[in-house]
Amino acid sequence: MTTRRTLLRSVLVGSIAAASFGVANIAAADELAGIQERGVLRIAMTGAYPPFNFVNDANEVVGFDPAIGREIAKRMGVEVEIITTAWDGIIGGLLANKFDAIVGSMSITAERDEVIDFVGPYYTTKRAIFAKPGNGFTSGAQLTDARVGLTLGETHEGWARDLGYDVKTYKGLPELLLELENGRVDVIVNDNIAAMLAMQATGQEYVIIDDIETEEFGAGIAIREGNPELAAAMQTALDEMMADGTYLEIANEWVGGDIR
Repeated sequence: MTTRRTLLRSVLVGSIAAASFGVANIAAADELAGIQERGVLRIAMTGAYPPFNFVNDANEVVGFDPAIGREIAKRMGVEVEIITTAWDGIIGGLLANKFDAIVGSMSITAERDEVIDFVGPYYTTKRAIFAKPGNGFTSGAQLTDARVGLTLGETHEGWARDLGYDVKTYKGLPELLLELENGRVDVIVNDNIAAMLAMQATGQEYVIIDDIETEEFGAGIAIREGNPELAAAMQTALDEMMADGTYLEIANEWVGGDIR
């Protein structure tokens, strides 16, 4: 039976094939010079992952991710353009040259590294499972009977499907939290930092199902393959931010502390 991971790779390969010779030619040469000539670094995220990236009341995309992206662009001597897009198509959009990088809390995985390159990681987190207090779900052993909510296209989706859970997919974290609060899902699976901060900000109560061991993973900045100069420029900017205290200032503002 074809697995979801195989399907994901097929989608990504299809995206490359459909992107035309123009994209292939761009990928053949390092893109740093083109970004510098244009004067703009185009970065993508969903805009639906608070406090890492979200749209505020002034219709601006703000949060930890755009702040990191803006600072990297500034140190590269260019402006930044933020593009919001659905998560399940974000890698395809990168491969089709709709933007230059994904600065959207993307976890670094071997599967993704087969088709894109990563700068970073720029923070670490881990998978966590949350339930609403009093809904009866307190143990990992109960998850086979649970409606499990998660964001479409995230690595958590493949993990949950591999375990045979009843998966319900949504567009982003705010929708996930609403579904959990209203009882339309029994548990949600998400990166622990983002979910806890978002629920604390709104006063939403939760319990963590902590008898399932999960490993930490890094979030990286995704770029197209074949761009060592661009990767080096972005990594240098990120390293300098971490060394001179700028990274910590951004982290304190948006997530309340150092998450390296």
